[in-house]
Amino acid sequence: MRSSRRADSTAAASLAALLGSAAASWAVLRLGRAAPPDLRQPWERTNHAGDPVTLLEGPAWVGGAVAGAVAGAAAAAVASRLTEGASRRSMSSGVVAVAAGALGALDDLAGGASDKGLKGHLGALARGEVTTGAVKIVGLGVTGLVGAALSDASRPSRPGLLATLVGGAVVAGAANAVNLFDLRPGRALKVTVVAGLPLVGGVPAAAAVGSSLGVVRDDLRATAMLGDTGANAAGALVGLALVERTGLVGRVVALTGLAALTLASERVSFTRVIEAHPALRRLDEWGRAPR
Repeated sequence: MRSSRRADSTAAASLAALLGSAAASWAVLRLGRAAPPDLRQPWERTNHAGDPVTLLEGPAWVGGAVAGAVAGAAAAAVASRLTEGASRRSMSSGVVAVAAGALGALDDLAGGASDKGLKGHLGALARGEVTTGAVKIVGLGVTGLVGAALSDASRPSRPGLLATLVGGAVVAGAANAVNLFDLRPGRALKVTVVAGLPLVGGVPAAAAVGSSLGVVRDDLRATAMLGDTGANAAGALVGLALVERTGLVGRVVALTGLAALTLASERVSFTRVIEAHPALRRLDEWGRAPR
């Protein structure tokens, strides 16, 4: 009976998170576009094709994810009395989304064009320079650790300190990984949805997928993009969803893959790899507005 009630609570929370985040991210982006010019201007950029885009999609994505986490917690409370674990997981989703998004916004609004990438930021630190990217790297590490700790605390059998530490690294690594794909319309959102769908039985993945669906139309039309604000938050939630489903071994495997992906990005252009493989290219271009 308890397991059935817990399953009902989890399913209700996930569905509410998915629908709530999609509706909220769509609505927040609409509100952002209607904001006064002085508020929109700091978020305006030019994309790879030379077209004007807004980075307000990032804050909209974060707002949607937080709304989804709140909706998930509320649905769990209605569906079952066994809400402590679901509430903690929903809280960790909101904390991770806000913190990762805020760190990304720091880079979006105050970051410079130099010393990009992990190698660039670490090189700047070695020279005694503290870049916004370096602050973000440290901040994402702390955010991941807090998120993993909150998630592990909600599990009936806690996986242990080492697993929590590795889990924190997975959350931070995933936040950076999705950001690596935010180079073409819709690409980072597709990565988020593909990675999140298998994990959508939990609130973090449901909120990540839902929030992505809410803003994908504008992204594919190349009128808005996630920026670091949205991409870091999206990756962090997918990473948190993976942490919820795995123990130490699974987290080590995930971290190894994320580390390899990050190191590869320093040497290989993901765009060139995608364009060189027809299947990947078609998936990458699917739904994108023709130029």
